[in-house]
Amino acid sequence: MDYRRLGRTDINVSALCLGSMTWGTQNTEAEGHAQIDLALDQGINFIDTAEMYPTNPLTKETQGDTERIIGTWNAKNAHRRGDYILATKVCGAGYQNVRDGAPITPESIEIALSNSLKSLQTDYVDLYQLHWPNRGSYMFRQNWTYDPSGQDTAEVEDNMLAVLHALDGHIKAGRIRHIGLSNETAWGTMRWLYLAEKHNLPRMMSMQNEYSLLCRLYDTNMAEMTHHEQVGLLAFSPLAAGLLTGKYGPDVTPEGSRRSIVSDLGGRITPRLWPAIDAYKAVADKHGLNLTQMALAWCFKRPFMTSVIFGATSLDQLQLILDMQDMDLSDDVMRDINQAHKAHPMPY
Repeated sequence: MDYRRLGRTDINVSALCLGSMTWGTQNTEAEGHAQIDLALDQGINFIDTAEMYPTNPLTKETQGDTERIIGTWNAKNAHRRGDYILATKVCGAGYQNVRDGAPITPESIEIALSNSLKSLQTDYVDLYQLHWPNRGSYMFRQNWTYDPSGQDTAEVEDNMLAVLHALDGHIKAGRIRHIGLSNETAWGTMRWLYLAEKHNLPRMMSMQNEYSLLCRLYDTNMAEMTHHEQVGLLAFSPLAAGLLTGKYGPDVTPEGSRRSIVSDLGGRITPRLWPAIDAYKAVADKHGLNLTQMALAWCFKRPFMTSVIFGATSLDQLQLILDMQDMDLSDDVMRDINQAHKAHPMPY
């Protein structure tokens, strides 16, 4: 397993990160525990969750169950808590299933962090992330209509500073080791970093944004930010919600799959999608590669990548991913992938 430095911390995380968002809906507690056991036994030392999980579907009734599943594993394996890096997230403004859509503030962080620590049955989290900005985000297919012109700069920065002060208190109390962002922009990240430096407050160490062969919004301004500021990417949905496994087709939806629950896969299903998938499948077939493994190995090679967060709903799926951890892609494969990307940019 390859291990990479998390931001400017002294932590090294595995290049593969075990995502957990299906635990509690598509996966049982026992299945979640089995995934943790297998992943840790084969070199993964990084698990990501969030207070709003599980997904597929998102409901108020199940909110928090994923953290509780990890918590019962922690309770049974207390001697192993230091063996892995645990990341979770606090919800941003607007998500009604958690605190009726309250924004991220010092007060909401106090409530959210206390609840997460209780659910996770641990005294601390290694990485505490802001799930999305209060001001909104261009992620989740919102880039097509994104308009930041209504944002009040002073109001945004006042909130950022208050949140940093609150997070600083939790770090000093030992409840959080490091902090990170999710679904953020280049401008937003730079303001967080500027305010932290100016006021001697904790620095954001990572960025969790969507990234895959089919979603490459990170390639320009965000990539430049990562290079200069060492705020590395923790890529979520590297398999595009399962689309890059090859299991879906325009009229093919396996029973029990994510698409059988969320029909448009969060806005990813468009007429331009299927030709793009076909192009990447053709590259994999040409070079004798498994599409799933190729898609993840490509993510590993991106210069701004810290860790690739993947999810699995079965141990067979998990093992397939673990089996590719040492895969490298040749220059010919990379060249063919680049040609496919130019022919099919941003299909959703």
